[in-house]
Amino acid sequence: MTDLQNYTIFAVFAGVILVIAFNVIDMTLAALLGVSILLILGILTQQDILNSFKFSQGMLALLFGGMVIARTLSPTGIFEHVGARFLLATRGSGRRFLLMLIAMVAPICAFLPNATTVILLAPIIIRVAVALELDFVGPMVLTAIVSNSAGLLTLVGDPATFIVGSSIGMTFGQYLRHVSLGGLLAVLIVIPLLPKVMPDIWKARRELPADLRPQPLERPGLCMAALGVLGLMIALFVFGEDLPARVVPPSVAIIAASLALLVVYAAKVEPVENVLKDVDWKTLIFLCCMFWLVEAFTKTGVVQTLSHQLHAGFGGQLRLVALVMLFGIALASSVLANTPVVATSILLIKGYLVAAELVPEHALGPTFTAWPEATLPVFIAMMFGATLGGNSTLIGAAANVVSAGICAANGKRVTFVTFLRYGLPITLVQLTVSALYVLVLFYRI
Repeated sequence: MTDLQNYTIFAVFAGVILVIAFNVIDMTLAALLGVSILLILGILTQQDILNSFKFSQGMLALLFGGMVIARTLSPTGIFEHVGARFLLATRGSGRRFLLMLIAMVAPICAFLPNATTVILLAPIIIRVAVALELDFVGPMVLTAIVSNSAGLLTLVGDPATFIVGSSIGMTFGQYLRHVSLGGLLAVLIVIPLLPKVMPDIWKARRELPADLRPQPLERPGLCMAALGVLGLMIALFVFGEDLPARVVPPSVAIIAASLALLVVYAAKVEPVENVLKDVDWKTLIFLCCMFWLVEAFTKTGVVQTLSHQLHAGFGGQLRLVALVMLFGIALASSVLANTPVVATSILLIKGYLVAAELVPEHALGPTFTAWPEATLPVFIAMMFGATLGGNSTLIGAAANVVSAGICAANGKRVTFVTFLRYGLPITLVQLTVSALYVLVLFYRI
């Protein structure tokens, strides 16, 4: 590409981010306009858009499946029922509400996609916050942040961890030994920050109605069928890739969405088109546009340049390279979709390791798995950077965008600055703890 085209891509991308950050126009519209400019100029081509689907189709399928199942459960009354039980368990305490929220979200996100978890739990969290007379924006932002952080607990908890782990042949057991403790620390470190980040909610106390009782389910049959589909989806997420047919998570989401729609059709509660109409298409379009912009960004050749600069600047000092990758990827993931960022960064770090003569040149291929143990902390640092970096901004992770979309649908708009106020301090502390953990790994491995 020419220098003019490279500068144009940087300018358009920066323009989109600034327009969103300063709340000039709707963020989906801003992203669409950015993509349109690159299409008109011929910089972004049809082939580029098709290439971007290699990374985006999985996430979009997961989000679509989660949205359909959550919408299928909506008319059953289960969100009201569970919300009432949750509210009773808080005893009217904002502190207990936040702590229980973390305890509920984290284990689910170890196995379910982050954004899917946000979609499923949002109705409960919003109902409890409203009943406690609290602004639900803070708890919804916290839900997104915890869901992203908890994705580090297992190899399948987040697309970024799975992409990095699978690219180096890391097994589920190896991940548990080397990474999961760091993921647990990233979740737990959020707790002591809550009194500072959300003081009004942390100190809140409300008297609950004396007659508060969970209401019976409105449609127990439909609820059991929809929960059965959800249970099947979770089981296939965990075990699907071990089946002879090797059912991967995006395929699981499409299968689950199809079964959920079949349940709605068979129950004759409402037309299938009503469920599909309520899918948050705006969020899905925004994420598509961000993936297309990232695809244009990768055409600038910056990745190859950075590989050589890493080697020229740090030589074989893996500890420094690991820290640079952790914070560098975290910064990139705060303004770009982390899935393509981490996929691109893998090529960058593999190129660096080849240039440093730590691995042979054929390590650049997809089948190489004989990575020296000394290099593992570098890849693990990439996992932390990609997963936690997205916690800082509204557009840093799909769960953040989904959370904001749900808030908007319930009458509360989440701006870039609002999310940043909650996300940035938490992210900085999480990254600091992760950097210390990665440094310790160099001595343990």
